[in-house]
Amino acid sequence: MNNLILDPVEYSEVHSGIVRLLDAARRDAARSVNAVMTATYWEIGRRIVELDQGGKNRAVYGGGLIERLAEDLTKLFGRGFSRQNLQQMRSFYIAWPVDAIRQTVSGESVDVSALSKSFPLPWSAYVRLLSVKNETARRFYETESLRCGWSVRQLDRQVNSQFFERIALSHNKAVMLQKAEQPSPGDMMTPEQVLKDPFVLEFLNLKDEYSESELEEALIQHLADFLMELGDDFAFVSRQRRLRLDDSWFRIDLLFFHRQLKCLIVIDLKVGKFSYADAGQMHMYLNYAREHWMKPGENQPIGLILCADKGAAEAHYALDGLPNKILAAEYQTVLPDEKLLAKEIEKTQFALSTRRMDVSGEGV
Repeated sequence: MNNLILDPVEYSEVHSGIVRLLDAARRDAARSVNAVMTATYWEIGRRIVELDQGGKNRAVYGGGLIERLAEDLTKLFGRGFSRQNLQQMRSFYIAWPVDAIRQTVSGESVDVSALSKSFPLPWSAYVRLLSVKNETARRFYETESLRCGWSVRQLDRQVNSQFFERIALSHNKAVMLQKAEQPSPGDMMTPEQVLKDPFVLEFLNLKDEYSESELEEALIQHLADFLMELGDDFAFVSRQRRLRLDDSWFRIDLLFFHRQLKCLIVIDLKVGKFSYADAGQMHMYLNYAREHWMKPGENQPIGLILCADKGAAEAHYALDGLPNKILAAEYQTVLPDEKLLAKEIEKTQFALSTRRMDVSGEGV
């Protein structure tokens, strides 16, 4: 082993330089993926629009174009090409039919790399801008995003706060524009967060199976195993199931089907304390599952909210949406006892903390 003593100052400079290099490289990679994705989606939108509006003799075929493409492209490239997504690409092209962009396009031969230079914002930003129906406001938010370097979160915050309308009424617009340049603590996004954007994951056809913490990951896995061990009534459907409402993404931790009850069970784990917002979110999940995932002949889905707060573990079934109290009572007798589930959460938390102590040597 080399006994050479490193100079602290020199090492600090090398270390800091490498950190900056890697951070810049990751940000460049994230920007590159987003730019290519956005250019590709614009080009897809162009082709859909031009075929759809190519002539009267294509009108009938064009009406089912997006449905047919959604079915075929999803089979080949994954769920990033749903009817909703393709419709959004079509709207994107219509909203950004810039002449400078069109000059780079020539029939089937498209240089996506060259085209991507025309779209400096990430795809998520353009999706958010598309929701702004006022064209003047949309152009304003696009200009400010570029001028101030807004992240998607910052853009979303400004749109939600009606920044365009407020600045139009303000007598001191310069001050407001200057303040808008400063990001809030929650506005910044790491390269990892950008690459884990659901739009990027869909474009690359990658699975979205990451959790916010090791604790949450372990709890979800243990609860899935535990429910499967209760018998063959619980049939596993999916984990970290994504759903999209308008331009917002949500993840359902676990989705099961109960064979005896003939219904889906939506399971949501909360590492923090339970709040009324959690109940509201669960009912939103159930409404979505009822409309999009429920099969003919099945009973209405039910939800299970699990709270893994350090102070108290809780489990509660959301049965309020069932059509009658008799059915709710029947469900309650078949489903696992809520106290039993709470004990499983506590048991898992204890096992994890013990394992950490053993690894770190704190328990020795």
